Amino acid sequence: MFCNDGRLIVTIILLCGLMADCRDKVQQNEQPLPSKEKKAEGVFIPRNTSIRPTEAYSDLFLDSNNLETFIRDQQLNDTLARYFRNFYNNRNFQFAWFASDGLTEQALAFSTLYNYSKDSSIHRKWLDGQLDSLQNLDSLTASATNPSILRTELQMTWRFINYLDQRYPDEQEKTAAVLQYVPARRRDPLEMAKQILSDSPSKDKTVNMWYDALKSQLHRYVDIASTTNLKDLPRPHRNFKKGVRARFIVALKQRLILTGELENTKDTSALFDDELQKAIRSFQANHGLEQDGKIRASLIRELNVPPTARVRQILMNLERMIWMPPAQDDKEKLILVNIPEFELHVSERSHKVFDMNIVVGKEGHSTVLFSGQLDRITFNPFWNVPASIIEKEILPEIKENKNYLKEHDMEITGQRDGLPEIRQMPGEKNELGKMKFLFPNSFSIYLHDSPHKDLFSTTERAYSHGCIRVADARKLASFLLEPMPEWDDKRIDGVLATNMEQTVRLKQPASVLICYFTSWRGGKNLPEFRKDIYGHDDRLAKMLFTN
Repeated sequence: MFCNDGRLIVTIILLCGLMADCRDKVQQNEQPLPSKEKKAEGVFIPRNTSIRPTEAYSDLFLDSNNLETFIRDQQLNDTLARYFRNFYNNRNFQFAWFASDGLTEQALAFSTLYNYSKDSSIHRKWLDGQLDSLQNLDSLTASATNPSILRTELQMTWRFINYLDQRYPDEQEKTAAVLQYVPARRRDPLEMAKQILSDSPSKDKTVNMWYDALKSQLHRYVDIASTTNLKDLPRPHRNFKKGVRARFIVALKQRLILTGELENTKDTSALFDDELQKAIRSFQANHGLEQDGKIRASLIRELNVPPTARVRQILMNLERMIWMPPAQDDKEKLILVNIPEFELHVSERSHKVFDMNIVVGKEGHSTVLFSGQLDRITFNPFWNVPASIIEKEILPEIKENKNYLKEHDMEITGQRDGLPEIRQMPGEKNELGKMKFLFPNSFSIYLHDSPHKDLFSTTERAYSHGCIRVADARKLASFLLEPMPEWDDKRIDGVLATNMEQTVRLKQPASVLICYFTSWRGGKNLPEFRKDIYGHDDRLAKMLFTN
């Protein structure tokens, strides 16, 4: 994935208990732009009243008086105040980080980018805790008049402006970034795509290697959508095998030439030959299908996705990739998890090391989107069963089978909130397998081994309760322990053989970046597409596009 190398978007209701006053002192919040006084002269952006509520990105709008009160109470300097006013004037004072149904993707994306870029040892401020709380709530509705939501919105903007101040020393580039990062208006997707393609690299100030790679693929589907009137391929009523001839094969080859998988662009024969089978396998790989080279209903279904839908899909993922770390923020060791791809990608100093199949959260247990520092490995872990699983799954099983706990190597360790506390002992039955990989976060998400190895060979791998299962935990552990030669294979084997829990703190922690990309540029310079397993694309499309 990524050329060589969410939604746990929670719904938000009124927060009764978090009606915090916006009048905190500066030192309790994000620090302003550098303390040395900057000249207030600069670009002034008038209020963009052409953005109507019916075409705005967010359906929440800010009272301009609230912004002025915030600027005054926080004693913001003139330069920072100008950036605030420009940011919201350009949006016609619509919210950037909330819609009525919750945090926007931009809020989660910027939080992830910010956490990835900053020193993880920095004390967590009110805003960090608030964002964690909002993402952990099950059903909330955001309101423009809720003081807690309003405070979070303005604090996010303050952090955003400060972040861009550090990233873009050039004043012109910084102003452009402040205005362009967060969408303000829904647009026609083809119009949006053509504008992106017309931007020269010198004007495209948000490029990183992920964004730039996918942008290079946009032209193919824009061209198809603009110039070609495609008809759906019929679902074949027979099994086509290599060596047969049929008119349908001609149409199939023409489609695979358009998508780029059939390299011989002059092939118009009706023969199912080796080249066609190779192209089918390539298309299947690029769309997350079983790579058997056969003409199946799943193949025809993906080939019949309208090119305009592919344009929208690429645009949505470009929108996500804008928030990926810039090249200069590359960490020494990086573990990138792409949820819709069901893949984990390990790199070191920006060079690919290996990929690995993973199992992610199933619907209703969606794995959250965030970044962290993987700093510990636990061998032979106990599994402390979450209360939700105890209530919904284990207690009903115990009613049916009194020996359920014993048969699954589980024990009750206490009581809490009317429920037993249950843990599973280390061993072959343990749901975490033989090791887990910890990166501190407020969602209790981690990587871990699994005793259910058969799941990793399936095409779609969304089965877990939220944590991420890895296909080869031993390989990942060996990579992370390389800087610690005392932890060789012999010692790891010895520890695992004890069946006793032991945690090792890594000498060199690895950065973890959990992402949600349903499209990217693949290794053969063709776009790859995946299913929107959590519905993130559906929500984002309604906010980005006019149709």
